[in-house]
Amino acid sequence: MLTREELESLIRNGHVDTVLMVFPDLQGRLVGKRTTGRFFLQSVADAGTENCDYLIACDMDNNPVPGYRFTSYEQGYGDMLAKADWNTVRLIPWVEKTAMIMCDLLDVDSGDLVEVAPRSILQAQVDAAAEMGFLPMVASEIEFFLFKDTYDEAHDKGYRDLKPHSPWLEDYHILQTTKDEYVLGAIRRGLEGAGVPVEFSKGEAGKGQHEINLDYTTAIEMADRNSVYKLAAKEIAHFNGRSVSFMAKYDFNDTGSSCHIHSSLWSMDGETAIFDDHHGPHGMSETFRHYLAGQIATAREFSLLWAPTINSYKRFQLGSWAPTGVGWGIDNRTLGFRKVGHGKGTRVECRIPGSDANSYFAFAGTLAGGLYGIKNKLPLGEAFMGNGYDAPDIPRIPWNIVDAINLWENSIIAKESFGEEVHHHILTMAKAEWEAFNHTVTDWELRRYWERI
Repeated sequence: MLTREELESLIRNGHVDTVLMVFPDLQGRLVGKRTTGRFFLQSVADAGTENCDYLIACDMDNNPVPGYRFTSYEQGYGDMLAKADWNTVRLIPWVEKTAMIMCDLLDVDSGDLVEVAPRSILQAQVDAAAEMGFLPMVASEIEFFLFKDTYDEAHDKGYRDLKPHSPWLEDYHILQTTKDEYVLGAIRRGLEGAGVPVEFSKGEAGKGQHEINLDYTTAIEMADRNSVYKLAAKEIAHFNGRSVSFMAKYDFNDTGSSCHIHSSLWSMDGETAIFDDHHGPHGMSETFRHYLAGQIATAREFSLLWAPTINSYKRFQLGSWAPTGVGWGIDNRTLGFRKVGHGKGTRVECRIPGSDANSYFAFAGTLAGGLYGIKNKLPLGEAFMGNGYDAPDIPRIPWNIVDAINLWENSIIAKESFGEEVHHHILTMAKAEWEAFNHTVTDWELRRYWERI
């Protein structure tokens, strides 16, 4: 990571000539503007950049979506101001002479944070934790598939008959991951050079599937790192004539891709791990038990924050390594929540989110559920032992986005935790996703009905 002064020096001496001023959209993708180094120093560093506010009120195809309160055609789709967060300056080594800065979105008139911006939504939950005396720490494990096809080739094929980079499941295998190393190694080195510390990469349980684990850190920084990671993986694959996909379930017959979220609470100075109590049951403090109970209690109602797309729900299959129930266990991968770690590393892993999740929303849901449990001193039931897929008494994750929409829409907890405007914004986004799906005829329908009906 760079300071503002270091970035300005790199621009003046010619080592950086382009600065990306970026922020996450509703899908978690980085959007924004490239500015020349000269103009950045002259006009952007202090003033920021103005961007159309439809960028956080449109669908994946950048089509404006009616129904948002935040902005609309009736309101003229005005601008919002992207102001640099100077704690996020980083070089982008895989793009020549380029640096990146994450931005917060502000109202151009009042200067207030845009409440419904993904980064603001997560910041609100971090602030809520701080009011209770907690500093959240987060890490996540995001998986993806690597293909031998380029992005253009995949598009021209209609994303059918793609060739995974491995012909067999490569979970933990060194030989196959060595074959993949010209791409994976470049991603790891690129991330390290961009101030995104990498712990390791490994082959996963699918053909051509990989996982890269990043160092844990504070919630906003972790979400920022995930955004950079996804962008880096795609761009570096592109530069190597390959492609990657972060779809939750790109092929029903192959493993889904997850975004497991590890979270814990610390003292505000970052010195004391609040979850650790070696005298408590399973080494869990009372605060930890309430936090986990809150996550379990809100998991179904908050599922849109972890599973935002039509495709997300294809991942929740029995015996698939993706959970179907929201119970918890001790180091049990068949459940939605897993208590892991020891001592200061004591934490909860939420296994529900897919790799398609917007990290800012997913982390916000994780924290909001946990804080709800602490505020209400929710009791934690006993750890489940055995196969969570077969457990008859564990609540189930919604099987489709329609059920998830209904749960979110009617959730009093969601409205209380996020506020009316954010609740409405996420509901509108989810309804637009469902409506878009219903405006198409799928390949499945053609194969099933075209001749035989």
